[in-house]
Amino acid sequence: MPDAQLYCGTSGFAYSSWKPSFYPESLASGKFLSHYATRLNAVEINYTYRRIASAATFEKWIAATPPNFLFLPKAHMKITHSLKLAEAEEFTRFFLESLEPLRLANRLGPILFQLAPTFKADHERLANFVRLLPRNLRIAFEFRNATWFDETIYQVLRNANAGLCLAENENLETPHVLTADFVYLRLRKPDYTESELGSIGYRTEQYLANGYPTFAIFKHEETPAGALNAERLLNRRATAGAAQS
Repeated sequence: MPDAQLYCGTSGFAYSSWKPSFYPESLASGKFLSHYATRLNAVEINYTYRRIASAATFEKWIAATPPNFLFLPKAHMKITHSLKLAEAEEFTRFFLESLEPLRLANRLGPILFQLAPTFKADHERLANFVRLLPRNLRIAFEFRNATWFDETIYQVLRNANAGLCLAENENLETPHVLTADFVYLRLRKPDYTESELGSIGYRTEQYLANGYPTFAIFKHEETPAGALNAERLLNRRATAGAAQS
């Protein structure tokens, strides 16, 4: 079994308030992404939640980052919040086509479909929607209403090789159920103790040991805590790998 890789990052990178603990004080905002990519290897893109990104935007980001760096787009809110997965075929196709520059450059990570907290479980609607999604893309769903946490929903995801996003926050924690051949963690607490980071590190090692590429995305804040925690998790993995070799 080939070694699975750990990808760590945050949900965004354009935060001048991360100076000087993460970004150097003198660093221009136009160079934030290139610096970020020297320390972390993935970023979740909230930009795509509200707008369709141009090919030029993606090409600029690709040029600013190394070949092993992945972008994890958040699905457009029209799909998840306005249409709520219903009658969404045309716009979903349009949205996915907009991501082609990332896919063609092998820079496209999982696409996150984050549903509204008020959106309750609808097995049939989810099953119909996932049939629209190409099987060559990694797809994850973040459910923010507990009614979705049900075996019938998990089976729909398994049938489509779509991931149940394991979101961890202060209000609702997703059950640790794996439904795809990768793992997507959204670590949304404002901060984590060293003990909590150790537990997360242990979990990611178990996923990786079992062949699951793992994407661990920390919450962005006005402070760089999430970025620094992501870096610690990556460094822990690197240290563990060096000890095993």
